[in-house]
Amino acid sequence: MELVVGLLGKKVLWEKGCEAANVMMEFDRADSGYALEKIFQLFWSGMIRIKGIGSNDYLSPLTNNSSIFKLYAPQDYVAIVVGNITSVVQKIHREGGRKFGILNLGPLGCLPRLRAANVAAGGNGECVEQVTALAKLHNVLLSQKLQLLQKGLKDFKYSYFDVFTASIATIQNPSKFGFKEVKSACCGSGPFRGYFSCGGKRGMKKYELCDNPKDYLFFDAIHRTEAANLQSAEAMWGGPPNITGPYNLQSLFLL
Repeated sequence: MELVVGLLGKKVLWEKGCEAANVMMEFDRADSGYALEKIFQLFWSGMIRIKGIGSNDYLSPLTNNSSIFKLYAPQDYVAIVVGNITSVVQKIHREGGRKFGILNLGPLGCLPRLRAANVAAGGNGECVEQVTALAKLHNVLLSQKLQLLQKGLKDFKYSYFDVFTASIATIQNPSKFGFKEVKSACCGSGPFRGYFSCGGKRGMKKYELCDNPKDYLFFDAIHRTEAANLQSAEAMWGGPPNITGPYNLQSLFLL
């Protein structure tokens, strides 16, 4: 596995490896701001490894009609994904990494892509609980594994950002966080703009684009807006223990 820790402008570089451990972290269309810049500085220095990974392992099979979930029980598949993640963390630790920023998964079933799929299946566009349940299983097991790693690996310290809890709070009370729309994407087509047609890609030339992305939680079918990512960055940097623990990134940096 090739470990790449770095930054070009505001594009975080990727770690090459298995699907479950592809991405060190990416803030899609990252916005500026003190907290975000501090995270980038830490990432560039190599002092803290930030990992936000796993969602594609659940979304890709579901959205591409894969038979993978017919071969594995949900808990067994989640164990494979989390096992791959922890293996990569252990490898980075062997190579000298000691401080890690880890993100769990948000409520995947509430993505515009999954809401659109729900409508296509005859539903009313609510969150797809089957998919969100996978994220919940993933988060529970990942948290348990991180606690074990902290006990078993020398000088291993980590910051665990609870994307799930933060996202649910935003979806349930969008105005509190400055959003007007948390179900539909800013850019795309179909129900909830949940089809990947933004920019006329994927063979779909027609698409809709919102007037103000800052009003939206999601930019496209699965990716969040700059405004949403900036809030996450600020929470990761200095958030309270209920969403960022046992350390936030600021505290982790000072250790």
